[in-house]
Amino acid sequence: MAQDPLHTIDAGAQKGEPATPVPLKVSVVAGPDLGREVAFEGAVEVGADPTCGLVLRDRSVSRRHLLLEASGGRLRVKDLGSRNGTHLGATRIHEAEIPLGTVLRLGDSSIAVQPRWYLREMTPSTAREFGDLYGESLAQREVFAILERVAPSNVTVLLEGESGTGKELASRSIHRASPRAQRPYVVFDCASVPGELAESELFGHKKGAFSGATTDRQGAFLQADGGTLCLDELGELPLDLQPKLLRVLETGEVRPVGSDTPVKVDVRVVAATNRDLHAEVKRGAFRADLLYRLEVVKLRLPPLRQRPEDIAGLATRLLTGMLPEGDVVAGPNLDRLLAYGWPGNIRELRNVLTRAVSLARPPGQPPVPFAQLVLNLGPASSAPATIGFEFPGVTRPLPYKAARAQLLDSFERAYVAALLERHPGNVLRAAEAAGVSRKHLYELIRKVEGTLTTEEP
Repeated sequence: MAQDPLHTIDAGAQKGEPATPVPLKVSVVAGPDLGREVAFEGAVEVGADPTCGLVLRDRSVSRRHLLLEASGGRLRVKDLGSRNGTHLGATRIHEAEIPLGTVLRLGDSSIAVQPRWYLREMTPSTAREFGDLYGESLAQREVFAILERVAPSNVTVLLEGESGTGKELASRSIHRASPRAQRPYVVFDCASVPGELAESELFGHKKGAFSGATTDRQGAFLQADGGTLCLDELGELPLDLQPKLLRVLETGEVRPVGSDTPVKVDVRVVAATNRDLHAEVKRGAFRADLLYRLEVVKLRLPPLRQRPEDIAGLATRLLTGMLPEGDVVAGPNLDRLLAYGWPGNIRELRNVLTRAVSLARPPGQPPVPFAQLVLNLGPASSAPATIGFEFPGVTRPLPYKAARAQLLDSFERAYVAALLERHPGNVLRAAEAAGVSRKHLYELIRKVEGTLTTEEP
């Protein structure tokens, strides 16, 4: 899948030299001019006037609607007194600093600024929902576009993302949008089943196969026959079971524990994980051949902090029936939600809102307006230090040098990802923050380029 533009950085300069501007483009991601892109350096005006850098045919767009300026590694948007305003999600903005990839709405159109080397696999979906998933943001609608394409097929899908980003909801939504929707949907949580029972729970067993096996048992694959099997927390699957899972995926046959006869099954597999499985492969905790078989279509769900445009809509949906009739999610409380880092993503947002509503309304009393809710949030900088990545420990005996090398590799991938997110301006600033030379930083980026993208100096 194409790299997330928020994970890129600008080409920089040597210490003491001015920063080199990153080559940018402004793309129309919704509206009559969907798909139009204009490259720019420094600044570009957007509007209906033919002299603007990006000309829109949208009649609700003013002649000179807004100005985008890129300077010193920062990107600013300024509304030029437009008739219908410039909006970030539900909020009207006049002048603000925004990260790359942020979607701005002007009239009936939406635009986003991205690095010029960012390649989109397909046009973002025009839908704001896919099954149980919701999103106005460009990042989420790009996810929807891929889900809409792959759901009707039988292709295996690997869903990656931080905890709470909606991976299981995405899996269930894929099933509901597929020809298998009327057949079983089964979730197998690889993290919750004890290792000694995992094979039986996954593949089934015959009576007498082991102590306590008093009857035949269908495993998750046979229960999902004709439908979809979600392998949740895939990174937790015991290593000794991984070749057996690979065999089932390759042959379409399951061999229950204690049986000599394989059973044919017709199952679509959707796997989900919050681990970096390529790092797990290098660590020796996950099989490379199984990973390659599962990531036919690999899709990363963006964390909530990278899709602020969606927060108002998500909160509105989560608070359905809990607020006074006609009340809206807006004002200082919405500003607080937008400023928070959401390390627990949508799951944390749901918990925060549910708690606030529960404590605000005494039993038998009418609902409390959104503006009066007490939102118990942490500091605005509560975003996790890594991007969708957990540092793995050494979970099996390894020679010291091998264990050290694997842990160092995992650290470097996580560190570089976090550094590039915190310093999206230029490589000089990122290198100075890390205390390394620009050359060394580029070497680190190239080393982990399987998950990150940058422009060469």
